[in-house]
Amino acid sequence: MENEKRINCFKCRYFYTTWEPAHPRGCRGYGFKTKAMPSTVVLQSSGRPCLKFVGKP
Repeated sequence: MENEKRINCFKCRYFYTTWEPAHPRGCRGYGFKTKAMPSTVVLQSSGRPCLKFVGKP
């Protein structure tokens, strides 16, 4: 995947860090927790880049 299309979850307002070692990253936009970056999971699941990305202020 090209770097221009890669979404950086750390810059998204919906991204958060959990206390669960098995699922350390979460997305409030889609409502799930995961071990991988949420944008990667969304891309693998749907075949489309994350559509809920909103930059942090």
